[in-house]
Amino acid sequence: MSSSSVNQQVSILYQQHHAWIYCWLYQKLGSSADAADLAQDTFVRILARQQQLEFQQPRAYLVTVAKGLMVNWLQRKEIERAYFDVLAEQPAQEHPSPERQVLIIETLAEIIALLAELPHSVRLTFLYAQLEKLKYQEIADRLGISVSTVKRNIQRAYMHCLEVMLVAEDI
Repeated sequence: MSSSSVNQQVSILYQQHHAWIYCWLYQKLGSSADAADLAQDTFVRILARQQQLEFQQPRAYLVTVAKGLMVNWLQRKEIERAYFDVLAEQPAQEHPSPERQVLIIETLAEIIALLAELPHSVRLTFLYAQLEKLKYQEIADRLGISVSTVKRNIQRAYMHCLEVMLVAEDI
């Protein structure tokens, strides 16, 4: 299907359902501005896919796309909240610039997403080693696993990070 045909389908979908998805998002978020942003992002995401739209229930499709965006948005808000809580404990003169703060929050969101892809035990092992600087034996004792499992988990986490970095370079 041609790009102009897809654009026309999305345009029709937008005209027929934008107000409805905005209201649905507003009911979930309680914020007009946030609902408007996410409603717009919903259609941008659909448009970016450049796929023919063939479905019986367009509102169900819109809700599916909007829910995914809303979950990501809520997670990012939680990351921002946690970052600003920590930042508030620091002296004002040590605060990074607003531009740097945005980069830090984006990086934190990427790291959290990357770690979320790992199994819980691997993620926990890696975080104990990286953030708490625990030795392998201490991690093994804390998690009730063998030192060889700790080594294997940390290697798995590093390999996952490396794979993600290599894929990102290809983009």
